[in-house]
Order: sequence, then structure tokens, then C-alpha cells
Amino acid sequence: MVTATLTSKGQLTVPKAVRDSLHLHTGDRIAFIVHGDAEAVLKPVTKSVDEVFGRLHSPGQRRKSVEEMNAAVAKRMRERKG
Repeated sequence: MVTATLTSKGQLTVPKAVRDSLHLHTGDRIAFIVHGDAEAVLKPVTKSVDEVFGRLHSPGQRRKSVEEMNAAVAKRMRERKG
């Protein structure tokens, strides 16, 4: 079991093992789902389309095929697991 300590200001540092497992990065949002009085589940919040709109476009960049995009995503996932 991985643990964290709550500060006097109510802050937590998510342990690195948990961040890595959930693929969390600086600026990512996390939801706490409370079950009863004694349990909470931590869940990454996915980004909405509005939050990421336009981030893929760079002036002068050539268009990529679906196959190229899929290959790039697969490569990035392999790098993260490595």
C-alpha cells in the first residue's frame, strides 16, 4: 500500500508510484469520489475537447495520416512503460 500525509493546509503529494501508474502529469486534474464515511477513490479527470482544442496545430506543419498518428501514439506509450 502506498500512503501520503495530509498537511495542515489540507494538501497531499500524490506519491510517484501512483502518478506513474495513473499517467498523471503536472496540471492534471484529479477527482475524489467519496464512498460513505471512510473511503475515497482517486480518479484522473479526462480533459474535455474544449481544453485541448487547437493544441495539435502548428503553423507550417504538414498533415499526418491516421497511420502516422497511431504509430506516434504507440511509440509514446512504449516510452512511458519503458
